[in-house]
Amino acid sequence: MGISSFIESAKRLMETLHKPDWKTYSLSLKIVLLGVGVLGVIGYIIRLIAVVLQPV
Repeated sequence: MGISSFIESAKRLMETLHKPDWKTYSLSLKIVLLGVGVLGVIGYIIRLIAVVLQPV
C-alpha cells in the first residue's frame, strides 16, 4: 500500500464522514451508561461474594 493509495483512501473516508445527530448521540450515551451499569453490578456481585466467602 503506497502513500498515494493511502491518501486516496483517506480522502474517500473524509468525504463519507458526517457529524452525528442528536439521536445518534443519545443512543451512544444510553449504550455507554448501560455498559457502565452492567459492569458496576458485576463488580458489586463479585465483591459481595468475596465478602461472604471471607473467613471471619
